[in-house]
Amino acid sequence: MTDTSPKVDRLLRQRFMARSGEERLAMGCSMFDDAKALALAGLRAERPGMDDRECRVQLLRRLYGRDQGESRFKRISARFGQA
Repeated sequence: MTDTSPKVDRLLRQRFMARSGEERLAMGCSMFDDAKALALAGLRAERPGMDDRECRVQLLRRLYGRDQGESRFKRISARFGQA
């Protein structure tokens, strides 16, 4: 779903592509950091007092849960207790 007109979408794409690869990468990293911060804030609001390990597990599920099978998710999240 999009509410952006095709004309504006083309303009935005042109402006993004006019930036260097380094600038586009930095923008993407910044957007991910912002999304992660919002997700963490939501998790902490939903479950105050959640320990750091559980918070990491829930963040993993929130960000990547749909992209990973449950068995792979369990293997990855099990490593959080090993660090």
